[in-house]
Amino acid sequence: MPNPYREIFDAPGAKGFSAAGFVARMPISMLGIGVVTMLSQLRGEYWLAGAVAATFALASALMAPQISRMVDRLGQSRVLLPATGISVVSVVSLLLCTRYQAPDWTLFLFALLAGCMPSMPAMVRARWTELYRGSPKLHTAFSFESVVDELCFIIGPVISVGLSVMLFPEAGPLLSCVFLTIGVFLFTMQKSTEPAVRPLNPNSNGTVIKIGSLRVLVFTLAAIGTIFGTVDVVSVAFAENQGNTVAASIVLSVYAVGSCLAGLVYGTLRLSTPPHRQFLRAVAVSAVTMLPLFFVDSIAKLAVAVFFAGMSVAPTMIITMGLVEKIVPESQVTEGMTWAITGLGIGVALGSAAAGWVVDGFGARAGFVVAIAAGLLALAIVLLGYRSLRSAYNHAVMSPKDGSVSVKY
Repeated sequence: MPNPYREIFDAPGAKGFSAAGFVARMPISMLGIGVVTMLSQLRGEYWLAGAVAATFALASALMAPQISRMVDRLGQSRVLLPATGISVVSVVSLLLCTRYQAPDWTLFLFALLAGCMPSMPAMVRARWTELYRGSPKLHTAFSFESVVDELCFIIGPVISVGLSVMLFPEAGPLLSCVFLTIGVFLFTMQKSTEPAVRPLNPNSNGTVIKIGSLRVLVFTLAAIGTIFGTVDVVSVAFAENQGNTVAASIVLSVYAVGSCLAGLVYGTLRLSTPPHRQFLRAVAVSAVTMLPLFFVDSIAKLAVAVFFAGMSVAPTMIITMGLVEKIVPESQVTEGMTWAITGLGIGVALGSAAAGWVVDGFGARAGFVVAIAAGLLALAIVLLGYRSLRSAYNHAVMSPKDGSVSVKY
């Protein structure tokens, strides 16, 4: 029986850029939690640690689409190395300022500059798109990358926090810089699979976020990301109330495992249902699987609930990337994918903040209401924007994206 995942690596260079991309994206899951762990140990102020980490997260969310836009104009190899250099130097400066007790404002400054880190998940997906545009293998490749994303978030925080606690406080963020530098260098050295720079669509109007259907995807993913951030915070608080804080890591791992398994299975399917309809169904499943959180009263029940909730995560991201590839002009596909990932990241930040506020004021179980509300909001956004998604997809499959036909903004 043919293995669709093995087949996508038959293309020359696929194994190389995928492996380098895996290394280069590890800092996404390592740096924020590493900064929190470092500052909490060396400064002893959790508010400062959280604020600096949030500054980095928001800066990265705002800068990543701009970096990807430059990549679409100039090419990956010309943009990724300078952007990575700025990010790495800024993180190292942040570590030195922390070590030598520099004023707090310097921490925020370098956290802001560290946000120049490029969105490597989007860069890797752009290469898969270049290889398999118009082929069913692209669906499998996006599925594989969604699983890789989940693996990064399973092992990255464990490595970062573990090293910062066992070796020295700066160890986690420092290793993330090493991963980013090595990964991006190896990734950009592979010229044969780098996407070609295409001339801009003459009918385009600047940034792709002006495309209505893409905004529907981004706002929906922001709501989905709110679920992720909420589950992270509330799981820790709930486990602590149950007298077993360590169990929170198990719960979050179960959440990721559910997503990984669903992503692997979804990647083998060849569905005839249009992607916009698949997206609606996936988001509906996300909303419905939040409802059992109302009845959670033990760690075991929480683990079961988040396992099934996690099964909608990877498929939703796979479908999203497939829609982005269709509705965004070929000359701006990297920027489009980055906006989708950015929406998710902003949602995670909002979910963490909202869940923390609710937990502090009303208790751990009340925090689940945030996740349930976010799931319903995501479904409402898709329903309101469904006509736009359907129209954009139908327009894309009937007309060449970078030809004479205009893209709807």
